[in-house]
Amino acid sequence: MAVANMQRFASRIARNPSIFSITRSSASSCSSRTGSAKVADRIVKLFAVDPEGCKREIIGLSGQTLLKALTNHGLIDPDSHRLEDIDACSSECEVHIAQEWLEKLPKASYDEQYVLKRNSRARVLNKHSRLGCQVVLSPELQGMVVAIPEPKPWDIP
Repeated sequence: MAVANMQRFASRIARNPSIFSITRSSASSCSSRTGSAKVADRIVKLFAVDPEGCKREIIGLSGQTLLKALTNHGLIDPDSHRLEDIDACSSECEVHIAQEWLEKLPKASYDEQYVLKRNSRARVLNKHSRLGCQVVLSPELQGMVVAIPEPKPWDIP
C-alpha cells in the first residue's frame, strides 16, 4: 500500500512539477513557523558518569526530570521507577550531583530527604545525593555533572 501511494505521488510530480515546488516551499516555511526553534531552546546538555566511570553526554529538555533524561539514555532502568512520583522511588533513582551544581538546584524537600535516608538504610547519607525524579532540568543546569552510583547490595537480585 505504501509503495502504491509513493508511485501515485511520483506520477503526480512527473505530470505537474509545480506541485513539488509548492510543496517544498510550503514545507520549508511550515518548519520555520513550527516549534523547532523552541525545542532547540529547550535542550539541556548534561554529563553523566556511569558506575564504570565512563562520562557520557546526556541530552534532556528543560521541564523534564533528570530521571527521564537518564532513562532515555539507558543509564537508569525505566522499570525501577514507575511514575514521576516520589512515592515510587527506589534507590536506583538516586544520583550524585557535583557540588557546584547542587547550589543551583532548589533544596531537597522533606519527602525527598526522607526517601534518600530510607534508601541509605541507616548509613551516612551522601551530601551530593538527590533523587533524579525530583530534579527538574532548566537552561541554568546546562553542563551539569551527575554520577550514577553503583547499585546498593540489597538492590542486586
